[in-house]
Amino acid sequence: MRKKQFKAESKKLLDMMINSIYTHKEIFLRELISNASDATDKLYFKSLTDTSIDASADSLTIRLDIDKEKRTLTVSDKGIGMTDKELETNLGTIAKSDSLNFKKENENDENIENIEVIGQFGVGFYSSFMVADRVEVVSKALGSDNAYKWVSEGVDGYTVEPCEKDERGTVVTLYIKENTENEDYDKYLEQYTIEELVKKYSDYIRYPIVMEMTSQVPDPEKEGEYITEINDETLNSRVPLWRKNKNEIKKEDYNEFYKQKFFDYNDPTLVIHSKTEGQATFDALMFLPKNAPMDFYSKDYEKGLQLYSNGVLIMDKCPDLLPDYFSFVRGLVDSADLTLNISREVLQHDHQLKIIAKAIDKKLKSELAKMLKKDREKYEEFFKTFGVQLKWGVYSDYGMNKDGLKDLLLFKSSNGGYVTLKEYRDRMADSQDDIYYACGESEEKLALLPQCEAVKEKGLEVLYFTDDVDEFAIQMLMEYDGKHFVNIQKDDFDLSSDAEKEAAKKKNEDSKELLDKMKGFLGDEVTAVKFTNKLGSHAVSLAAEGYVSLEMAKVLSQMPGAGNDVKAQLVLEINSTHPIAEKLASADDEKLEKYTKILYNQARLIAGLSIDNPTLFSDTICELM
Repeated sequence: MRKKQFKAESKKLLDMMINSIYTHKEIFLRELISNASDATDKLYFKSLTDTSIDASADSLTIRLDIDKEKRTLTVSDKGIGMTDKELETNLGTIAKSDSLNFKKENENDENIENIEVIGQFGVGFYSSFMVADRVEVVSKALGSDNAYKWVSEGVDGYTVEPCEKDERGTVVTLYIKENTENEDYDKYLEQYTIEELVKKYSDYIRYPIVMEMTSQVPDPEKEGEYITEINDETLNSRVPLWRKNKNEIKKEDYNEFYKQKFFDYNDPTLVIHSKTEGQATFDALMFLPKNAPMDFYSKDYEKGLQLYSNGVLIMDKCPDLLPDYFSFVRGLVDSADLTLNISREVLQHDHQLKIIAKAIDKKLKSELAKMLKKDREKYEEFFKTFGVQLKWGVYSDYGMNKDGLKDLLLFKSSNGGYVTLKEYRDRMADSQDDIYYACGESEEKLALLPQCEAVKEKGLEVLYFTDDVDEFAIQMLMEYDGKHFVNIQKDDFDLSSDAEKEAAKKKNEDSKELLDKMKGFLGDEVTAVKFTNKLGSHAVSLAAEGYVSLEMAKVLSQMPGAGNDVKAQLVLEINSTHPIAEKLASADDEKLEKYTKILYNQARLIAGLSIDNPTLFSDTICELM
């Protein structure tokens, strides 16, 4: 027996892979089980055309064994096995994949479509050295009388020698490292850890993964006492729920899967189970939660779907599969079409992944539209929880996604309840040119705005924007079905007739001296003071000039680093038909200043803005009373 060296480049790759490529040491077990599954798949494939091959249930089993005294963890299969040359080729040359070659060599065989070869790049096996300081592989190939042992302690090289083995297949034995100050390797010798890792990464391998398990059971002969039982148990579920036919799955099955897999106490609001074929072939099982996760609005929240390749977990959260506006969606995608770099943990951001993400986005929008149409009550409950995300989706990325999301939006309305933009548009009168909205803290407060009262008196509907993002999203949309959005709290909003507008214009011209005085009393707080006839029965209101509305200014001023730079240009509007107008005209300058400041502060309060000196405001009112 002579020790053989890895090639120089292979030694570098091995060292890099052990220390850098894999983020989580625990994935070594996933890689070894996947290799065992591949070997079993190959045996099963051969048995389809060779009836002399034993492909019984016992032969199609993967076994795990722990020996704490020897500090070993063993992964065994009764698959196709390897010859000495194959051991040297597959394990002595890093990144050499026998599994990929096998599939290529048999690509014309119609049975190959039923074989789920997982391994592609031949690197995963070497992740064993992250937890083991010595690895032994004993293998006997199908149809061979000889068995061989491959042994390595890492980058120093390996040996291959003949050995004894009764049955075909492969046994991989890891000699687990001793604990260090920073690493607990003992856990890989605990049955609960191994069981956990199988459930996490390899639960849907198609062959049984068996391990000897100890458990405490009641002693039938001694009441209150227990005895230790040792039995072989199958650790994996084997058949993924998402690969079953939908007609075989009950609603309860989906709900239980969701709650167990994603640690939620509540049933999901909606289950989306789909199979997509074409440019990309994949299964998807997605859930809309009833409530937002506890950390949903924290910086620690991570979006993403679980990503599987042929039932093997590749990433616990793949963020590239979900846009931010669907970050609340939980679920998974399983595809055999993904391109994997070096290890199954490093996912190449290729064209295939983008195709899958695009298809998922389209499917989610379609299912939400269906729920909106067929189950309005359920959709409204969903929207109360996650609607803000969809609105941000309209606004973000320069409005790139607005067309796909605009018909999923809901807004509170002066007509009562929620309304879609389409519903608002469909019930507009032919003479109405615009879609009207108002922004504020709540629908109750918005309904009391002077402008809202005046608009509703004309029989027109107003959308109530109560979320910070609402107006930003609408500004990004600009229009809906040819109708532009108009903020009724803006200075240039006016539903008056031409005659009424002319009368208001004359009133302001005649009162220019009075209004200029009032503007002088308020200084830079307002850009103008005007008389208006659009406030109904109310005396005063604030409007905004220019692009930045009152609500936009509020939101922008609360952002980090905003300071006092972001302000709306305010106009103090006074009802020309209200008795206060005559009071102002007859007041001396001292009283006019007090009246002006009282009216301005009243207008701020009506608009939901704070006032600088509430005490002075109160004292002035009391003085005048």
